[in-house]
Amino acid sequence: MKKIRIAIVGHRFMGRAHSNAWNQVTKFFEPAAEPVLQVACGRDGSALAAFAERWGWAEVATDWREVLGRDDIDAIDIATPTHLHAEMAVAAAEAGKHIFCEKPFANTLAEAEAMLASAEKAGVVHYLNHNYRRCPAVLLAKKLIDEGEIGEVRHWRGAYQQSWLNDPGHPLDWKLRKETAAAGPLWDLGSHAIDLARFLVGDFAEIECRGKQFTCERPLAEDPSRMGRVEVECAALMTGELAGGALASIETTRYATGRRNRHSFEVYGSKGALAWDMEDMNRLRFYSEGDPEDRRGFRDILVTERCHEYVGAWWPPGHIIGYEHGFVHAAADFLDACAGGGPVEPNFRDGVECLRVLEAAAASMEGAGRVRLPVSG
Repeated sequence: MKKIRIAIVGHRFMGRAHSNAWNQVTKFFEPAAEPVLQVACGRDGSALAAFAERWGWAEVATDWREVLGRDDIDAIDIATPTHLHAEMAVAAAEAGKHIFCEKPFANTLAEAEAMLASAEKAGVVHYLNHNYRRCPAVLLAKKLIDEGEIGEVRHWRGAYQQSWLNDPGHPLDWKLRKETAAAGPLWDLGSHAIDLARFLVGDFAEIECRGKQFTCERPLAEDPSRMGRVEVECAALMTGELAGGALASIETTRYATGRRNRHSFEVYGSKGALAWDMEDMNRLRFYSEGDPEDRRGFRDILVTERCHEYVGAWWPPGHIIGYEHGFVHAAADFLDACAGGGPVEPNFRDGVECLRVLEAAAASMEGAGRVRLPVSG
């Protein structure tokens, strides 16, 4: 079997999630290539060494540029904060390495376009990890929409709600600084919500966005006795219209009390409706106007039968999967693309289109009002 030798950059939350996927993928799936966990890169030497030992990375390195120059690396896994993605992705493409990149894709549309151009010029496989596309219930929703089961789409309602910033003692980390995060939940959470909207119901034609700041200062991570200014919004509400004519809204917040990681959507059409919630990710709710009148109502579909995409590789029906499984599904598809020459979706082209929406939303939030968007070809 062909081997894809991987270097990962980043060894914290996403580094763990990605490493777990590389470790699990060939135990449950049969991709066309086998991942080899060659090098783990990071700046904290002691933490990096412990990470590599725990997750099975053969070597550690503190200079990712040097790693890109090695002949024994086929792909780079970028699991770093957002502001570091562009430089790494462009350099990886120029070095001829396939790229598995965490979201949000980049801090600016210009960065995103440069990343895409470099990857396409180099002819490497490029993948953007909006892994919620690979939840079986989301894929069933896609199938039902594409087959016309809910008719003409009229309303899209998306939300990504978390609550971890309700803690006033949470320090001023990189996600709360504009230079490193670009924006607040609009970028970090909204990128996922926008990608699902584009995947399921199409492009945005125009949007407006309003942001709100609830907490203006937080303790500095390096010195909790001092306070620093929060530079991004705490919550954002984006409304607009899709290219197909449907009305749309997306709410993103880190102040939704009681919501730990609620990524959800509702889509309403002329013949039916669908609803999904990441906190109950194996279940899709489906309403059909075609049901007999005395039995009409939302039905729950537990998406664990082996006929559903990816499910057959896991457990018997009724035995649910969880958050980490979307990463494993992505790893399997990425390895297949690397072995076969690609492509895989979502990719850097999707990242560009998502950044186009995010920049328009940010401009609207800063006073530009309603912003019209070009529809991608």
